[in-house]
Amino acid sequence: MIIFHQTAAISNYVENQHRNGLHTGFVPTMGALHEGHISLIRQSGEANNITICSIFVNPTQFNNPADFAKYPSTLEKDIDLLEASGCSALFLPNTSSIYPDGYKTIHYPLGYLDSVLEGSFRPGHFQGVCQVVDRLLQIIPATNLYLGQKDFQQCMVIRALIDYKKIPVKLHIGATIRESDGLAMSSRNMRLNAEERQRAVQIYRTLTFIRDHFHTHKLKDLQEQAIIQLKQAGFKIDYVSLCNDKLEAQERWDGESIVQALIAAYLNEVRLIDNMCVSN
Repeated sequence: MIIFHQTAAISNYVENQHRNGLHTGFVPTMGALHEGHISLIRQSGEANNITICSIFVNPTQFNNPADFAKYPSTLEKDIDLLEASGCSALFLPNTSSIYPDGYKTIHYPLGYLDSVLEGSFRPGHFQGVCQVVDRLLQIIPATNLYLGQKDFQQCMVIRALIDYKKIPVKLHIGATIRESDGLAMSSRNMRLNAEERQRAVQIYRTLTFIRDHFHTHKLKDLQEQAIIQLKQAGFKIDYVSLCNDKLEAQERWDGESIVQALIAAYLNEVRLIDNMCVSN
């Protein structure tokens, strides 16, 4: 695996692959890698000649400076995992490489995606996500882009970014990878202590409860029962939402639409998110 630090070097590397008729896959990350990330690396490796991963903790998408400061870093382990998974190249930029002197921010027209759910509780977050992904795709103009479904709303935001900027990349969304007890794999899980880790699985259990009772209960009742379950497990809830595949809140099911349940909640200082298709 080749490790790049400079933007020009990795851009030239990608362009050379394309000149040789090769397809490139790109998995952007903030490090602290787990099997969810590695599943995307493998998915890319099956479909592309070259797979590139980036590790960059993007400051512009953190509306809480303490959260940014506490974001876990496990670089040596990450490199070992990437090499073992067959990753071709790793991009390790610093902040000035991503946002050089003279870099001008723009406002991305995300519409309601910027103001509901994550957008409501983390103002400015998705503008920061778009900034970094837009910049990364300028530096690494890959054929295919791979993201995980755990960040469901973020996937929709990146799709909107690609459409808005007419970026010539195909987006692929990989399934959420879970621990044996169902907890969605996340870099933030590293911040949970043993007792919190046991309680954290309640998010998955609550999503499963919604799915299992979806066809026999009113959506409002399911939402209310989900909130009760999470509060009893010690969570401070940002939202429990039942939405269609456009993230529009649903009060009743029309019998056809895909309905996604999305949860964001805190265990003490650690904020966890997860989602599940509950209508199928």
